[in-house]
Amino acid sequence: MRKTFVKFCGITDPTTLTLAPPGGAVGFVVDVPSSPRSVSYERAQALAEDVPSETEVWAVVVHPSVESVHRLFDEVGVDWIQVHGSVPEGLDPIERHRLVPSMAILPGGSEVPPPPLPADTEIRRLHLDVAGASSPGGTGQVPSWSACASVVERMAGCKVLLGGGLNADNVAEALSTVRPWGVDVSSGIESAPGVKDPERMRRFLEAVDSWESSSHA
Repeated sequence: MRKTFVKFCGITDPTTLTLAPPGGAVGFVVDVPSSPRSVSYERAQALAEDVPSETEVWAVVVHPSVESVHRLFDEVGVDWIQVHGSVPEGLDPIERHRLVPSMAILPGGSEVPPPPLPADTEIRRLHLDVAGASSPGGTGQVPSWSACASVVERMAGCKVLLGGGLNADNVAEALSTVRPWGVDVSSGIESAPGVKDPERMRRFLEAVDSWESSSHA
């Protein structure tokens, strides 16, 4: 079984669910009109029904309301919700513990200062993405890996998922540099915005597996 958690994000086509990473996740961008990968609640629910049992189902949302969080858990049946922007007040503890805040990291190299850590000390999973995007993920831009590595080191005990500009050609370097719990990819496995490419999906998983089998894992 693969040690690195892999999330394929922005899935819109049910045929690509056959390539969902076992032990990892698929993510549906729900009700985000600015994203070419956005799907409705109804579409997300239909897609979720076809996700293999060994793969988690994530929703990716922006500034969700309490009602939308309820709907994603109760109707769509997601396991986790990745939140870009503010987390609503008034959620019950079970729901709150299943939210994954997305932390914006500046692009650049080692000169980017370590970002402040989230104030919520009960976060179980944390998502890292590049700052400045108008919609969640899929920009192809890379955050500062040195800043990301600092977050991973300081968030000991939290499962940190690295996103932002990953693809089959750079994921090994990202894993070696940042040492995250998992990786999140969207545009890096596409032939066009919102169109997943089965060959690129396979190549990404092969690159992760190759890294794990090397002395770097």
